[in-house]
Amino acid sequence: MSTGSSALPVDAGRSGGVAGRRGGGIATRPAGVVEPFRDAAQQADAATLGMWLFLATEMLFFGVLFFAYGLARAAMPEAFAAASRETSFLLGTGNTAVLLTSSFTMAAAVRAAQLRSHGTAALLLLLTAVLGLAFAGIKLTEYGLDYRHHLVPVLDFAFDPRLARGALLFFWLYFTTTGLHLVHLTIGVVLALTFAWREWRRRTARLHEQVEIVGLYWHFVDLVWIFLYPCLYLVSRT
Repeated sequence: MSTGSSALPVDAGRSGGVAGRRGGGIATRPAGVVEPFRDAAQQADAATLGMWLFLATEMLFFGVLFFAYGLARAAMPEAFAAASRETSFLLGTGNTAVLLTSSFTMAAAVRAAQLRSHGTAALLLLLTAVLGLAFAGIKLTEYGLDYRHHLVPVLDFAFDPRLARGALLFFWLYFTTTGLHLVHLTIGVVLALTFAWREWRRRTARLHEQVEIVGLYWHFVDLVWIFLYPCLYLVSRT
C-alpha cells in the first residue's frame, strides 16, 4: 500500500509537467531563431543594429584618416595637387563606375532575396562579387603603375624636391586609405560569394535578412570610395 501511494504523486507530477509543456507552459522558438531572442523579428533587429554599430566604428576609423588628409592638404595644397595629378584618373574613374554598378547589383540582390527569388539573388550576389574582383584587379594594376612611376613610399619614391615632402605624405595617405578600402572590399567579396552559395542552396532560414546585412556592409564600402575618389584623383582636376 505504501509503495503504491508514494509512486502516485511522482507519476502525477510527470504527467502535469508534460501537460504544461503541451499546453504552452514552455515557449518554443520558431525555426532559425536562437537564444536569447524571442522571435525572428527581434533577432533580425539585433543583427541589423549590430551591423550599424560596426559600421559606425568603421566610419570613425576612416574619419580619422580623412581628417588627417584635410589637415595635410590645407598645409601643403600645392604638393597635394601635384601628387594628385600623378594618380591615374582613368583607372580611378573606371573603378568608381565599377563600384557604383556593384552597388546597384547588391541592392537588386537584396530585393530578390526579400522576394524569395533565390536563383536571381544568387546570380546577382555572384555578379556583385565579380565586380568587386574587377575593382581589386584594376586597383592592383594601378599600384603596379605607381611603382613603375616611383610613387611608392619606402620602396621607391622620387618626386620634385620642392614638393617631395608634401607629395610623400599624400602617397602615404593614398596607399593607407586605398589599401584599407581594398581589405574591406575583399571581405565584402567573400561575404557576397558565401551568400550567393547559400541562396543557391536555400539552406538557411530567413536568409533574406542576412543578405540585407551583407548589403549594408557593401554599400558602406562603396560610400568610402565615393569620398576617396575626389580626394585622391580630383584635387587639381576640378
